[in-house]
Amino acid sequence: MIGTVRFFAVAALALSSSLALAQSYPSKPITFIVPFAAGGTSDVIARLAADEMGRALDQRLVIENVGGAGGSIGLTRASRAAPDGYTLTIGNAGTNAAVYWTTENVPFKPEAFAPVGLIAKTSPVIALRKNFPAATVAETIAYAKQNPGKMTLGHAGVGSSNYLICMSFVKAAAIDVSLVSYRGAAPALNDAMGGHVDGVCDAATSVAAAINAGEVKGLVVSAHQRLKNLPDVPAAQEAGVPAFQAEGWNALFLPAGAPEPIIAKLNEALRKAVASDTVQSRLAELSALPASGEELSAEYVRQLVPKEVEKYRVLLGK
Repeated sequence: MIGTVRFFAVAALALSSSLALAQSYPSKPITFIVPFAAGGTSDVIARLAADEMGRALDQRLVIENVGGAGGSIGLTRASRAAPDGYTLTIGNAGTNAAVYWTTENVPFKPEAFAPVGLIAKTSPVIALRKNFPAATVAETIAYAKQNPGKMTLGHAGVGSSNYLICMSFVKAAAIDVSLVSYRGAAPALNDAMGGHVDGVCDAATSVAAAINAGEVKGLVVSAHQRLKNLPDVPAAQEAGVPAFQAEGWNALFLPAGAPEPIIAKLNEALRKAVASDTVQSRLAELSALPASGEELSAEYVRQLVPKEVEKYRVLLGK
């Protein structure tokens, strides 16, 4: 009887302390790790979320770009941070699912992270340097088959979501190309614009502006129909590569062990951020879909990750 009373007393004290922590949280700026170089899709979406969440929390979210190894360097740092709610990170299908099949001895596992919620879904695009000798998917496939291994496509590092876009496209088109790793999507795009690689695998979020400015030419978008802000870029089905379906996603994560009240508070801030006119309009401009309904919940992301891990195991032939 005494033991039972003591158990409930300890549990009540823990709950009280946890609630008190959540009420005072955050009392200082939150480090927001983006595991890629500035300028890419994850970085753009993270900065949008950080600004609006900061307003909701009345505290700054300080972006820290930690690029390299397809995002795993940044994710490793995030996984090892104290689970006190003051280190947040943005993850995607590459960093939080495919990485286990693309990188040997990954120093973290899916359970090293506590999901907060989904922010947005993105539409993958293949874009080519403006003077590439092919203009359509059919012409590109023909060129690649006539020149096996010669065509180069840049991405944000093995294991990144951009790498998965490359792999999805290459498999759908049944071609042999050389994939070139960068520390982030922005450096890869810069090299495509400069003609140093033949093209990039990216999301419309970060490459649409360059396509519309004529700095690179859009080849195909992984979507069921053309995107509003890329009306001249054909969707996969009409371009003749219907198997090129690789919708991307970005979600927020804390280190495992973060208190549930803090996760709930960040989730509430995330929901307010995604619902804001600023985020809604900006994501629309970037051809990204804001998360909605159950997608915004921590539980949705918790169930999504293992499904994505299995999906990319199959795609990558592991």
